[in-house]
This record gives sequence, structure tokens and C-alpha cells, in this order.
Amino acid sequence: MTNQVKVLVVDDSAFMRKLITDFLNEDPRFKVIGTARNGKDAIDKVKKWQPDVVTLDVEMPEMNGLDALQAIMSENPTRVIMLSTTTKEGAENTLLAISYGAVDFIAKPSGAISLDLDKVKEEIITKVLMASKAKVPPLLEDIRPCRITTVEKTLKNTVKKLVCIGTSTGGPRALQQVLTKLPKTIEAPILVVQHMPAGFTKSLAVRLDSISDINVKEAEAGDILENGTAYIAPGGYHLKLKTNVGNNITIYLDQTDPVNGHRPSVDVMYESVSEIKNYSKIAVIMTGMGSDGANGLKTLKSSGNTIAIAESEETSVVFGMPKSAIATNLVDEVVNLDRIALTIMKYIDA
Repeated sequence: MTNQVKVLVVDDSAFMRKLITDFLNEDPRFKVIGTARNGKDAIDKVKKWQPDVVTLDVEMPEMNGLDALQAIMSENPTRVIMLSTTTKEGAENTLLAISYGAVDFIAKPSGAISLDLDKVKEEIITKVLMASKAKVPPLLEDIRPCRITTVEKTLKNTVKKLVCIGTSTGGPRALQQVLTKLPKTIEAPILVVQHMPAGFTKSLAVRLDSISDINVKEAEAGDILENGTAYIAPGGYHLKLKTNVGNNITIYLDQTDPVNGHRPSVDVMYESVSEIKNYSKIAVIMTGMGSDGANGLKTLKSSGNTIAIAESEETSVVFGMPKSAIATNLVDEVVNLDRIALTIMKYIDA
């Protein structure tokens, strides 16, 4: 078959190398062109064979996946999918890997060197195929000095605002670009749905909080929304809102069925936000595979005062979610990633 996706499989376990290779080679869209047993081996083989996609284990002897990834991205930028454990350390390393340029990651099933990797067979196939079509992300430079100043408040802009952001593949890096540029004084809470499994969203929130002026936390049931705080939906839970007796808006979480395969779902968040009265809303859809957020955006727009911002194709790692949102004809601005924070603030201060 022509135009097969050429894949290099990197893992220190011979069993895992064979399993992943077999999964991919069973599908005629892929061709595993080789395997590597550690980071040094991987760097050499990426240079030699120029694969379309690399699956890269995080934890390996001699040279680990993080060090190998940094070398690959600086010498031969390539689309990389990380394979990671779901431990706290594994989650932190995964987020580091994404900041170094990995397109996405797959959480290994917990347990021994387990045959339950079969559970993630479909995810491996889907994500390797998606990665083959993704842009190779540029390395993140230090973006902290780039700040946005807020304008003086006037009577006309005292209406309460609420920002809600949805993203998937490429999202952790995109969120870093956006949240670190928002000023601590932003007069709005920020809700975030990032497609991620349970165990990873907490580490994402901790990492983003450490480099942002605003507060960033993993959302918890009962949280009262506060200006200058971003609430990231926990993996495995939908994020919804309700107004309590004191007219405060609080978060509640539920484990109702996934929507279009996602929990948390951007559609569910947007639909819940649409029910909140006396707020103007700024909805942002960034990089990600699929169409999550497009249906919710229709509900949000029909409920009243909503501005919608979509990330441009030029900067999206995967243009699926922004493209679907734009196709609704309800998006007000399509902007490059480095201008999203600025655009949010334009409407906060309007």
C-alpha cells in the first residue's frame, strides 16, 4: 500500500515493542520501519530512517524518553507519541514531554507488563494516524515576559464575564501559551476542558499554575467561581455549573456518559455555561482532533451574549475542533495561538 505511515517503535521492553509493532502492522495504513530499545538508539534511527511518527516510551535505561525527545526535536523534529504510566511522576513527565514537542501521549494500562495493553490498541492506532497528519510543534520558547495589561474599567464594561476554553490534541502547549499571558487582574473566571484521562489533569493544573500569574487548579465539586482563576475539568468527569442561593456560580462534576467519546466534553461544558444568566461569555476552541465544542457552541450562542474565538489552522497542531467550530458560522474571530490571550482580554475589557 502506498502512502503508509512509517512508524518507529521505541521501548526498552522487547514484549512491548512486539505488541505495538503487531498492533500497527495489522492495519494496512501503517508500516513499522523499525524499533529501538533506548533513547540513544532512537535518536540514531530517527536520523537514519526519517519515520513519520515515533512511539516513545518515557521510562528507559541508558537514555530516557524525555532526553531522547529533546534531542530528536532539536536535531530532526518529528511527530512523537509518548507512552507513559499513569503515576503522578508519569503524568508530570508526560506533560514535560508535550512541552518539549510531543504531539500526544497514550497512558499505559496499570498493572504488570500487561497484556491489557490490548485495551489501548484502538487508541494507539487512532493517535498514531492523527499524529501522522499533525504539524510538528515548534519548541516552546520562554513566553512569560509577554504580558497583557488591562484597561481602566468604565461603567459600560461592568457586566460579568466568563471565559470557557475547549481543546484536545496539542492542548497542553496551547493552554500554556494562553494562560501564562493572562493577567492576574483578569475580571473573569476561566473554565477549561482539555481531553485527558484521569490522573493527568491534576499535573497539568499544577504545572500551569506554577508558570502563570493567574491561579490554575483542577476543578473540584463545590468550587465557587472566582475571577483570575482557571478551573481545569478533571479527567473522567464532565464539568457543569449551577447558581447557588447567594447567586454565586459553583462547579459540579458528574460521570454521566461520555459525549462523542469524551468525558470531560467541551459540548457539555458549553451547554451548562449557556444556562448561566447575567454573564457575557467568551468561548475559545483551540487545537484538537474531532468536533467537540461545535454543538455546544450553537447552544451557547443561541442563549445570548457570547463571543466565540477559534484557533487558526496555521497554529493548530490538529485543526479538527477549530475547523468544526468555524463551520458553524458562529465564530467571531479566528486568530493565531499567540494572539488568543490578547483577543480574550479585548472582550473582557470591552
